[in-house]
Amino acid sequence: MNPFIYKKSLEAFFIEDIGDRDVTSDVLFPKSAQGELTLISKQSGVFCGEDVIVSGFEVLDPSVKVTTFVPDGASIASGVEIAKIQGPIRSLLKGERVILNLIQRMSGIATLTREAVQRLDDEKTMICDTRKTTPGLRTFEKYAVRAGGGKNHRFGLHDAVMIKDNHIAFAGSITRAAETIKSELGHMVKIEVETEHEDQVKEAVEAGVDCIMFDNRSPEQVRVLKALVPSSITTEVSGGLSLDNLSSYRGLDVDYISLGCLTHSAPSLDISAKVITNSEEDNK
Repeated sequence: MNPFIYKKSLEAFFIEDIGDRDVTSDVLFPKSAQGELTLISKQSGVFCGEDVIVSGFEVLDPSVKVTTFVPDGASIASGVEIAKIQGPIRSLLKGERVILNLIQRMSGIATLTREAVQRLDDEKTMICDTRKTTPGLRTFEKYAVRAGGGKNHRFGLHDAVMIKDNHIAFAGSITRAAETIKSELGHMVKIEVETEHEDQVKEAVEAGVDCIMFDNRSPEQVRVLKALVPSSITTEVSGGLSLDNLSSYRGLDVDYISLGCLTHSAPSLDISAKVITNSEEDNK
């Protein structure tokens, strides 16, 4: 993740949550009061969010000391200590919820992505995400997909051309859309086109696009359409896919399978922040 981007996001998240003060913590504890929190997983999965923990508390209060024990992409079991945070109690409590929300979300996405990769079990075909992300969280969610073993599709409308069905309808044809875009853009911008049947695939090949997506096609239909595409053009399958039917797309020789569910339907991984008291330390 680009630290310039996600640190600005963290600042905005803290402003939203804290407002002008934490009326509970600021009243209960003096500025000098020190404490310690331990972040602990409450279920098994794939962890993601190490930089969020470190940078989050750094943005909030540079005096806070963070020690992490689990790297991004690591499999964790329930009860694993992820990080220890030491510093002013006010700062620990102000940062706790925002940071937990983010790392739980990111770890849930990483966990679901890892499961998708394992269910597909295909060295040729990569699992990737889509633009179906939570507004404001795209940087975090797409990073989590990578931590889980997946790849990223385009980050937004700005970094690659994707000619979808409505673009084709408005433009009149795949050929016309591709020609117009090529005449305006440089050679560094990739062009992908969404297709649903043989005529569209053949037209996309003739138009010389960089990537062809087979949209909402069954494995049998994908096999037929893939045979029409030269190896120089990247292929992608999307639409109508879930973890339950992923294995039926194994061995189709496509380059990517994109799944919106990785980011729009991933359940958060349960992680808690626990205060370690002196008595608990003595009993260890």
